[in-house]
This record gives sequence, C-alpha cells and structure tokens, in this order.
Amino acid sequence: MAAEGSAPRRPRILGLIPARGGSKGVPRKNLKSLGGRPLIAWTIEAALAARSLDAVVVSTDDEEIAAAARTAGAEVPFLRSGELAADATPTLPVIIDALDRLEPTHGAFEAVCLLQPTAPLRPVGGIDRAVERFVADAADSVVSVRAIPAEHHPDWALLQAPDGTARWASGRTDPPPRRQELPPAFCREGSIYVTRTDVLRGGSLYGRRMVLTEVTGPTVNIDTPDDWERAERLVAELGAGS
Repeated sequence: MAAEGSAPRRPRILGLIPARGGSKGVPRKNLKSLGGRPLIAWTIEAALAARSLDAVVVSTDDEEIAAAARTAGAEVPFLRSGELAADATPTLPVIIDALDRLEPTHGAFEAVCLLQPTAPLRPVGGIDRAVERFVADAADSVVSVRAIPAEHHPDWALLQAPDGTARWASGRTDPPPRRQELPPAFCREGSIYVTRTDVLRGGSLYGRRMVLTEVTGPTVNIDTPDDWERAERLVAELGAGS
C-alpha cells in the first residue's frame, strides 16, 4: 500500500501479443506487409515504446511469426501448442499459458497488458495512459473504447423476438426521448486491455472494477480483406508507414 500522499506503486506488467499462424479472414495476416513492415511489428513497436511494460512477449504457434517478432524486438521464449491456436480458442487460456510458461524465467507479473496485433493503429502513449488509469483507479481492468454515436446508443436499440414483437435492449419501458439525456456509452476498441493477474486466473479478462480509456483517433481491427484495405488507406493517410 502506498504511503499517504505518495503515488501508487506501478505493478510488474507483462505486455503480451498473441499471434497465431492460422488466420482465415486474411491468411497469414500477422506477417503481411502493412506500410512496409509486417502487421505484427506495429504492435511490437508500440509495446516497446511504452515505459510501463516490464516485458514484451509474443505468444505464437508459428515459427515464421516467431522469427518476425524477434526481428522486431519482442521476446518469443516459447511456441504455443496447437491446441491453443485453433480458430475457436478463447483468449484467456492463451494468457494463462503465457503466464505459467514465463513465471520460472521472468518471475511473477501482477498484471497483463494484452495487445492484439490485429489493431495496429494505437495512439502514441496510449498504452502508458491505460496503465496510469489502471494504477490510479486501483482497477481490475482497463479497456480501450470508442464512443458510440447517439443514433446507435444502446438505450435506443431494439431487440426483436421470434414472434415479431420488439423490446428495448436496455430493459426500459421507454427510452430517453432526447439525445442530450443519453448517458455516455462506449464499445470496445480492441487495441489495449490491462488486467490484474489474479482476475485473469479467476477466469475473467475484465473483473468487476473495469475502467475505460477512450481512443479518439483513427483505428481499425483487421479481421477481413475489407478491414485490411481500410488499414492500408489509414496508414497512407497518416503517413505512418516506413
């Protein structure tokens, strides 16, 4: 516990980048060149530039991705098993696997910063700002988000039943009639998650005390060829390539 009036102590944080080889929507996307360098290099460079991460590790099942990750400066101390690299593999077991494998050589980490390589356009300083929120708010997790436009606000969303009747998704009888009355609402942006290790080992990426870090600049999450084309356009517009 920090002394009264002093800043909270920053925990040891693992920067973890999961990158399996069997992507389907954009085959081999982690190795595909975006702006002159492999997609995975964008996330590795952002992680290495962060002051708040104690290690930057790539978890992959693929030797080529491992080699590209090492060239970009990340550690790849193990190859993930095929069982943890299937299409339907959830993220949480991949994180726990990395923690278990790294603890004998790297020591215990108190939190993990999960950085998906499919979201290459993180704001400069975004990782450190997320960690600052995580520490200052004594959070279980911090999640990067984008604001939801009023026309798509969940308080104005309708769910339709099989019989054709509809209800408000919020559970309200009547939604707020004016946009000025809508509470702030956000959706996951996907590029940064910071979570306490004990929360992860308890079976959740979020925990009960989740706080948000808002991303306002250009962003993209690459799952399809259309997403890749958008990423290329954004990189060209930003002049962010090599």
